[in-house]
Amino acid sequence: MKLNRKYEKDVLELRENQGIPYLVFPLLEQTGIVRQGFSTRLGGVSPGYLGELNFSYGQGDDPANVKENLRRFVTAIGADPQKIVMSQQTHTTNVRVVTEEDLGKGYDRERGYTDVDGLVTNVPGAVLVTTYADCVPLYFVDPVHSAIGLSHSGWRGTVAHMGKVTLETMKKAFGTRPEDVYAAIGPSVCRDCYEVSEDVIRRFREAFPEECHSALFVEKGGGKYQLDLWKANEEVLLMAGILPEKLQVTDLCTCCNASVLHSHRASHGKRGALAAFLSLKEQEHE
Repeated sequence: MKLNRKYEKDVLELRENQGIPYLVFPLLEQTGIVRQGFSTRLGGVSPGYLGELNFSYGQGDDPANVKENLRRFVTAIGADPQKIVMSQQTHTTNVRVVTEEDLGKGYDRERGYTDVDGLVTNVPGAVLVTTYADCVPLYFVDPVHSAIGLSHSGWRGTVAHMGKVTLETMKKAFGTRPEDVYAAIGPSVCRDCYEVSEDVIRRFREAFPEECHSALFVEKGGGKYQLDLWKANEEVLLMAGILPEKLQVTDLCTCCNASVLHSHRASHGKRGALAAFLSLKEQEHE
């Protein structure tokens, strides 16, 4: 599988297990406490423009296909599908603290909640799942308190500092300190592919310090701008207290890799959904 990378070095590592290719962040691997993965389009059972590997129930797929795709992927990364907990995304900054009572929600149980774009937990084995087709996945691993977080951050989430909100939720729930956290910004649309209008940029001007603006967006003329969601989320996380050496930023654009990654922009909305997966390893008992 060929990937078009934006940087000289490979930030994300491509792996394959049981016929499922997936991407991992080496930085998060260093903690030794998580199983992780970001999907491609390959290895699933969904048909047509949804295929092969679609994780959205809302794009017209048979729910049985989505469930089978979830089972395949979670099994491939060495986790338990019965412990999946899925978000219910509507571009909010609502973060749910996942407990044992949530296990299976979005897989073989109704979620029973709405408007949840972020998930955090300290439950061993719980598999957090959030879905994407250009928006930004945010991964958080706190090895000190054995806690994790996974959040969906489109432009609305980014301008509302979803990364900071997630860290604040982890602090309140688990005692997490940002300086202890290993974080990653996952595959999503790059600046070159992401054109936005003046009203969006106005929000970013208000939400970020002026000295950041030149790095976040470039004016094209005619009221259009190219917006860098990678850089914006990096700024959010650094301002929230994540240490630079504990932050890894994607080198893969979903739109530039639309043949192997689902992209809303590239497909004009006719697409399936990718997913980010993050799980705390369960302790092995002798």
